[in-house]
Amino acid sequence: MKFTRRTGLLVAASAALALTLSACGATSGQAPADSSTAADVAFPVTIEHIYGSTEITKKPERVATVSWVNADAVLALGVVPVGMAEDTWGNNEQGSTDWKDAKLAELGASIGTEKAPKQYSEADSVNFTAIAELEPDVIMAGYSGLTQDEYDKLSKIAPVVGPLAANYTAGWQDVTTAVGKALGMDDEAANVVSDVEGKITAAAEANPVFKDTTFIAGDLNVADSVISLYATGDSRPRFLTALGMTQAPIVDENAKEGEFFMTWAAERANELDSDIFFTSATAGVDAIKANKLFAQIPAISKGGLVAVASDMETLAISAASPLSVPYALDKVVPAFAAGAEASTEK
Repeated sequence: MKFTRRTGLLVAASAALALTLSACGATSGQAPADSSTAADVAFPVTIEHIYGSTEITKKPERVATVSWVNADAVLALGVVPVGMAEDTWGNNEQGSTDWKDAKLAELGASIGTEKAPKQYSEADSVNFTAIAELEPDVIMAGYSGLTQDEYDKLSKIAPVVGPLAANYTAGWQDVTTAVGKALGMDDEAANVVSDVEGKITAAAEANPVFKDTTFIAGDLNVADSVISLYATGDSRPRFLTALGMTQAPIVDENAKEGEFFMTWAAERANELDSDIFFTSATAGVDAIKANKLFAQIPAISKGGLVAVASDMETLAISAASPLSVPYALDKVVPAFAAGAEASTEK
């Protein structure tokens, strides 16, 4: 299967939630000059990824990003990239997301202003030309579906932090940590990860019903009656597991090794036993419930269907980042709690 930017989101591919860091107000593409932690880090640094390793010989000043998540991780550290991919799914009118816009505003770099990052389209593929024109010192692609050929081409422009895991499966914690290392901001990155994980823990503690709740994350294509499931390597199960829920065993029992997405025969919908079934609701909740095959999914009959109608809210989970996770906790967790309580009768 060819993983395009669009496919990556659907297949692989969690508040005004800007994380307040001590080093804010960065100039475009630069880490804050007064960051003592960054100044103390000795370069060069080496970052391992699926295509080998990348050495960064000095502290980068101009940062470009590709795909989702990477720009969010850079922004979470108080650094405004010189360029980032335009969001074309789950996006707002700015070609961005609400959580990204909030952080850009905090850093004085709102889209449309002088300090804003240049946005480039990745609708078809990596925009090599636009990135090269920005003359970046480093390119962040830790969360991406870069091929070897694309990685090699980008590496001719600047050092590339390549995919930390294949096909959009790198976790936001690892991406944030790698970005921090590349920018000489290890401590700041650790603080961001700790802060967001603390918010996840608080949400889990506020909803003890999650401890006894099983889930399946998938997609329900009403038009074709096709069921797709996301296995452990995907961001959706990771998000729900972090909240304290347990993935139904049937998913990983049927996923091939290294596979994080699979199609399930709709005629076997009744076998998908879990308390919650989480899906996006492009066709609407009523259409899902009216589908005779989907209606056989146990969670749906028990009231445990959590169908998210907002593409942006789905994106916040499916391409989870240190900025999107707090947004998802605020927007979507109440629906998970309601579904869990209805399905488990608690």
